[in-house]
Amino acid sequence: MLEGLAPGDRLPRREVHARFGGRQQGGIGPSRTSPVVLFFTDPATGHQHGYYDGWDDDGLFNYVGEGQRGDQRLAQGNKAILQHIEDGRTLEGFLADGPMVTYLGEFVLADHYFSEAHESGDPMSLRQVVVFRLRAVGDLPADLPIPTVPMTPRANSRVDVVPVEERHTERAFVAPDRKPYEAERREAELVHDYRSHLLRMGHEVGRLRVVPPGESAPLYSDLWDETTRTLIEAKGGVTREQIRSAVGQLLDYGRFVENKALAVLVPSEPRADLIAYLSKLNIRLVYPLGERWD
Repeated sequence: MLEGLAPGDRLPRREVHARFGGRQQGGIGPSRTSPVVLFFTDPATGHQHGYYDGWDDDGLFNYVGEGQRGDQRLAQGNKAILQHIEDGRTLEGFLADGPMVTYLGEFVLADHYFSEAHESGDPMSLRQVVVFRLRAVGDLPADLPIPTVPMTPRANSRVDVVPVEERHTERAFVAPDRKPYEAERREAELVHDYRSHLLRMGHEVGRLRVVPPGESAPLYSDLWDETTRTLIEAKGGVTREQIRSAVGQLLDYGRFVENKALAVLVPSEPRADLIAYLSKLNIRLVYPLGERWD
């Protein structure tokens, strides 16, 4: 606990640094003048930089480490949080609101994990970030505007069949402010049309929501044909990159469900070499051909 401060106290950030040291810029400030590591969270604006801090189901505060571009490393401020106990430092949290901050109190590091987030100002580019799970030492101020994180990592995987209408995507989960690509809209239309075809045939159709062990974001397949136990991944085009991407996704999802077949769904017939590629992997190919599906 910082001397002279109580959880809930509000003061200018510059005053915090004048009294306790630490860097005046950025989210993590190891002090050279006091045995403390200061960290600042700003849920209201942090999402612009890929920082989605918040409470998890275990009552721990999940805090994304420093580094706005590229994969984050356990160095500098991140290392200071990781080693704060062995370095003899306390970990002190603040909720930022422009130049003002609210003191949250002391925390201790429980553990950490790696996840994905978008780069600062660029929701199209994803990178790996470190997320620290912090346990509050005392009671926190009530009614603070701190959200909860969407998912708490667990040791075991989980697979659920969810409605196709739930048009969640993996990228949208880690970058919720991102607008859908045009290719994603084409994929959604293709999935809708093929699903309607399967339903007319009397098939039971959904999609898989897969949460791998230790991960903080789910994976979503495009379609899951429960009747034939076929896992289907759609792409809005037939380029080599798109076909390769679909194969990788099918192999990833397929680790978590007992399937009888894998299939790639595309809007038209791919080139001969790409068809041969899928055939070699024993992956089915589906595309519309007039009024039917080939």
